[in-house]
Amino acid sequence: MSEKVNRILMFVVTGEFVVGILGNAFIGLVNCMDWIKKRKIASIDMILTSLAISRICLLCIILLDCFTLVLYPDVYATGKQMRIIDFFWTLTNHLSVWFATCLSIFYFLKIANFFHPLFFWLKWRIDRLVLKILLGCLAISVFISLPVTRNLNNDFRLCVKAKWKRNLTLKCRDSKAQYASIKIYLNLLTFFPFTVSLISFLLLILSLWRHTKQMQFTATGCQDTSMQAHVGAMKAVISFLLLFIAYYLAFLVATSSYFLPETELAVMVGELVALIYPSSHSFILIIGNTKLRQASLQVLWKVKTTFKRRNF
Repeated sequence: MSEKVNRILMFVVTGEFVVGILGNAFIGLVNCMDWIKKRKIASIDMILTSLAISRICLLCIILLDCFTLVLYPDVYATGKQMRIIDFFWTLTNHLSVWFATCLSIFYFLKIANFFHPLFFWLKWRIDRLVLKILLGCLAISVFISLPVTRNLNNDFRLCVKAKWKRNLTLKCRDSKAQYASIKIYLNLLTFFPFTVSLISFLLLILSLWRHTKQMQFTATGCQDTSMQAHVGAMKAVISFLLLFIAYYLAFLVATSSYFLPETELAVMVGELVALIYPSSHSFILIIGNTKLRQASLQVLWKVKTTFKRRNF
């Protein structure tokens, strides 16, 4: 890549990184301050804080990978450093997806209305199980990420940079096959939490449809609190699903780009698109959460007041 293209891509990547850090750090800071003030934390705040922390780590890993690719391309010729980045990227990626799935399930259990014994059992016990579920997600993510450090061939990145060497052809072919199989396997594992979120979204639609149908017979048809809660939860879940699809496709581009002629450019474009998911979804969660939305409005009002005072 030319130096001009590198600068443009790095500028965009850095901008997305700053935006994502601000949004996720705001979520974590507001919830932690409320936790200290009340000396207890609500289940939804615990999930949102865990999700924000995982996405901050994910953003840092993606930015580190981008800077390494552009500023220190020779690092890609060694396996140890890149295996560390690959491990933490896989770990934070799965953590972010699993925590977002926990959020989808929490919305579903708290808002939906179904007359089933299992649903009621989960609905009344979800608050007690949140911490255990989050720790379980952490353990699953660590377990899934271990194959990256154990099985990834140290010479694969060297093969990427030394495609012109004929004596490495056979060795590189084996390394590519091994790398591709591991990455495809790990990427496919994210489809399970994604499917759970999709099922939660479909059940929310079903619950809203049943609630709307009941409202037609028992009320005047105006929106009530339950309907507004349904719509708000559906917006949060569907935004996660759509952004995750874009992120997943970009992640596949960045992964498969090692087999393309323009490796660096494909990786940078893939990571640039991938940053949209952890950066933008945090602001959707802030808008959809009453406490976070009010806190953000207060911050904006204080910033606006400060600028007015300095101007005068």
